[in-house]
Amino acid sequence: MAHALVVGGGIAGDTLALLMERDGWTVTVAEIAPALRTGGQTVDLRGDSREVLERAGLLQQALDCLVPQRGAAWIDARERRLAEMPVEAFDGRGYVSREELLRTDLARIIHEATGPGVTHRFGETVESVEDAGTPGDAGAGVRARFRSGTEETFDLVVGADGAHSRVRALRFGPEEEYRKPLGLAHAWFTLTEGPGTPPIDGWFLTHNAPGRRGVEARPGHPGQQEVGLTFAADALPPRHDREAQLALLERTFADVGWRAAEFLAAARQADDFALDTFDQIHVPRWHTGRVVLLGDSAWCASPLSGLGTALALRGAAELTDALRAEGAPGDTSRVPAALTAFERTMRPRTLSAQQLPPGRVASMAPKSALGIRVNALAMRALQSKAARPLVRRAFAASEHGRADAPAGAPLPSPSA
Repeated sequence: MAHALVVGGGIAGDTLALLMERDGWTVTVAEIAPALRTGGQTVDLRGDSREVLERAGLLQQALDCLVPQRGAAWIDARERRLAEMPVEAFDGRGYVSREELLRTDLARIIHEATGPGVTHRFGETVESVEDAGTPGDAGAGVRARFRSGTEETFDLVVGADGAHSRVRALRFGPEEEYRKPLGLAHAWFTLTEGPGTPPIDGWFLTHNAPGRRGVEARPGHPGQQEVGLTFAADALPPRHDREAQLALLERTFADVGWRAAEFLAAARQADDFALDTFDQIHVPRWHTGRVVLLGDSAWCASPLSGLGTALALRGAAELTDALRAEGAPGDTSRVPAALTAFERTMRPRTLSAQQLPPGRVASMAPKSALGIRVNALAMRALQSKAARPLVRRAFAASEHGRADAPAGAPLPSPSA
């Protein structure tokens, strides 16, 4: 039986494993985390996300986990509204969707749907991936050596291990060759509400401070709020050095008002704290032999695109379709041809998604007090009847403007 290795057990990796298993593959998923990852903020169910989940038979389960949303609002340090965009804006295709759920819930739904044909190895990753035989031959494969020391040969290896992909580094070269920093970093984590926690009543609230700093809170599970801290940075302390990361945040946000001090304290207690830069990944070729990249490993458009989850789901579906069209898993000799077909289908979509709307970085984190006021004014002006034709034309040529795109109207959703 054809056997695939998927490195990375996130949305892209587990969706691929689920769909390939249904086609008759045996799939091993190697995930470096010790257990299924929690955390992450909300993802919406528009466009590709909805379509692929419906195809997988998981849409209703996702809908059952929706977090109530009222919209987005930009506020000052006293929580006075500078601008707001309700979920009804742009016929429901604006900044925040009515249908959003937490990434942790979506990941769990997909993970639990996999059957006995999928084996998850947590706390595991690869140390090498080397061709075994000629890629186009029936007996060819990829020999993977795992961190645990074991070796196995697979008919296909998929690197779905994120923007900092180990598979990409091993087979395509170091990260710096493909990383395009966007000049911002973002911390996110869950805050557990206490008796004195200010309510947010279903709103995604953002307080911007001069110096490209933003403090955000949005709805989470009952009794929780999802927190974000955005600031200017191209590089960060090592991912394993949480104390250095927290110290950086505390220095950066020391003089920021609203709830910044509360959030900084909560970051130290959060089990799901994470910090990373906003980057894009541009890889000229996603596959070599029987090794292919999927999701952020191949094409990260950054959370600023609002299309990360949708592209991960769509990519998993397209890769499965390409393999099936070439006769796999029954005939694995055509796997390289399937990878070529997959890339031909997905690349135009991802290139379009990486074309961020003009001013996207500046609107996420304005540089000055004047910029903050101008951004709020723009958020209000975009929703006027007079502006709608201009907005539609400005975004019509990009992935953001497609009628079925997850963040299809004027602003990419901040969900990812």
